[in-house]
Amino acid sequence: MTDLNHNEEEAELIYITDDEGNDEPFEVVMRFELDDGTDRKYMMVVPADEEGDEEQEVFAFRYDEDNEGEIKLYPIEDPAEWDMVEETFNTLIGEFGEADD
Repeated sequence: MTDLNHNEEEAELIYITDDEGNDEPFEVVMRFELDDGTDRKYMMVVPADEEGDEEQEVFAFRYDEDNEGEIKLYPIEDPAEWDMVEETFNTLIGEFGEADD
């Protein structure tokens, strides 16, 4: 499953609590699952308050969603898992860029 949100009107926002307890808005740019039998889901987000013309830092999380649609985010701490997520993200972004050509 891959969702790419590039239309401002359809942007999905989530709020992540920072270290000081403030809820910061992030735009979901991609969600994907791996076909490795783990059922792990990943979400790539960027800060929602930054301009779209500038290069933005992308944050990656593993996530679970409950029956009510509540999302729980988990940091990716394992270097091997991080490498796999980064490679998948870069591949999907590359495929999306090719589709735009």
